[in-house]
Amino acid sequence: MPCDRTILKEVPLFALLDDEEMAVLAEQVELKEFSPRQRIYKTGDAGGRGYVMVSGAVRVQTVDEDGQEVVVDQPVAGEFFGFASMLAGTPHQTQAVAVEATVCIEVESRDIAVLLETKPLAGMDMLAVLGRQFHSAEALVRRRSARNPNDLIEQQSTLGERIADVVARFGGSWSFILCFGGTLAVYTLTNIRLGLRAWDPYPFILLNLFLSLLAAIQAPVIMMSQNRQDTKDRLRGELDYDVNRRAASEIQGLARKLNLIGEKVDDIEEEIRRKA
Repeated sequence: MPCDRTILKEVPLFALLDDEEMAVLAEQVELKEFSPRQRIYKTGDAGGRGYVMVSGAVRVQTVDEDGQEVVVDQPVAGEFFGFASMLAGTPHQTQAVAVEATVCIEVESRDIAVLLETKPLAGMDMLAVLGRQFHSAEALVRRRSARNPNDLIEQQSTLGERIADVVARFGGSWSFILCFGGTLAVYTLTNIRLGLRAWDPYPFILLNLFLSLLAAIQAPVIMMSQNRQDTKDRLRGELDYDVNRRAASEIQGLARKLNLIGEKVDDIEEEIRRKA
């Protein structure tokens, strides 16, 4: 099905093309319709085609070493998938399946070649869009990898929570113990020396009242600080999980590449044996 230029204008990858470049591209690409659960391409298919989402939903997935399906991407309208294999001329490393009735723009490598032969400057426009997307992805990775749970908690903490942290930090230090012990010693010794003129004679009922009030106030403040520490620990665990999951994904990707390299080496060895 021919593709309308108005549809191409909605695709960010082609947004910088002028009307003439858009017309050339519209003559080359095709609009494809896929039924629910229809496979768009499978792993190992020739990578001469890429797709741009127009409407519907697509699930791009692969199979890990344990035989489990892993969803790699779920592109939305205007996003593309399968372009890496198309540009590199390598077989698809993933499988794309239409989740519902889906319409995509099918772009072949020769379509891009014809566009570049006719309008060479169109390549710079598409590269500019790709560069922006790469920069956005890099910025997102930097933000996620540089996240510090303490910084995130501090950004969201209120004045009362900061005060609770300070009180709990001071209340659990030797400075507090020494200051508190010195204050009690001075208080009791002063009242003993004053004798009948003491404002809080033995058994120091007023002091006991102050200590009870201090304990009643200090306990919930310390609990507030402990709750914040639990939040930090939970956030730190979530960040560690994200890092471990990304590391596992990268390791699986490297393992797949090593397996492919091993298969290629075996093919070369077999070819050498036949020729020998």
